[in-house]
Amino acid sequence: MEIKILQLLEGAQKSQGLTVIIDVFRAFSTACYAFGNGIERIYPVGDLEIAYQLKAQNPDYLLVGERNEQKPEGFDFGNSPSQLLTANLHGKTMVHTTSSGTQGIANATKANEIITGSFVNAQAIINYIRKQNPAEVSLVCMGYSCRYPTDEDTLLAVYVKNELEGKPNDFTAMVEQIRNGDGARFFAPEKQEWAPAADFDLCLSLNRFNFVLKVEQENGVNYLTRIAV
Repeated sequence: MEIKILQLLEGAQKSQGLTVIIDVFRAFSTACYAFGNGIERIYPVGDLEIAYQLKAQNPDYLLVGERNEQKPEGFDFGNSPSQLLTANLHGKTMVHTTSSGTQGIANATKANEIITGSFVNAQAIINYIRKQNPAEVSLVCMGYSCRYPTDEDTLLAVYVKNELEGKPNDFTAMVEQIRNGDGARFFAPEKQEWAPAADFDLCLSLNRFNFVLKVEQENGVNYLTRIAV
């Protein structure tokens, strides 16, 4: 099994084999919490206008996501797991668009198979990759708005790669590195409205969920489905 760690949109475009599109803060943590709280299906889209179109065509759909970390106009929820914890999501469909994670899915056109990546379902991801046993694994770190690599996404890729290769991980040290680095913004008082400190802890709740989120297609449209591992 050849395991590659790739970065940003260029990495997504180059990814092959079983591809894990990683967005810890916060797209694919948020998606896991949505499924954990009863969402039936998620449509991850890169284009904000496509999200609005899907909502116009399906008024019952929930719009979830962000641009510049903040909830776009007309959206039901921001890209925040803490907002979804108490929401009534059972049986509903969600359209999800973000500046990083959903862009990666849209650009991973060479991948044989795509799943999402976050610490909240890290062990499920590892178990799924072992079960599939692909010749090639691409771990794509989407970074901050696809502009620069971030601690949390790169460290999740390292975590998964180490586990698959039988190497040790120090998750506690990783959390501290993230807290003092790219995760520090979650503790800034002026950002609590859209990037609350609660999201930091929720996104780093290791192995909270025992499923992976796999990208499937229906009529040319990507959607995420939950697969227990």
